[in-house]
Amino acid sequence: MESGPAIFAGAAFALFGAALLLWTGARVLHRAPVAHGVSPATSITLATLTGASFLALGVWCFGRI
Repeated sequence: MESGPAIFAGAAFALFGAALLLWTGARVLHRAPVAHGVSPATSITLATLTGASFLALGVWCFGRI
């Protein structure tokens, strides 16, 4: 019963992190801006770090089950 919230949180974090990394990769591949009004290097770095941290948080939640 206590693993339900961990499964939900892990799935939400992992899906968001994977989607953000995939979206960032697609934007970089097409040479489109990741964030308007920000330098490309900063926006790519921040989006990649955020996506990776959410993905790692999802894996951590799954490991707590």
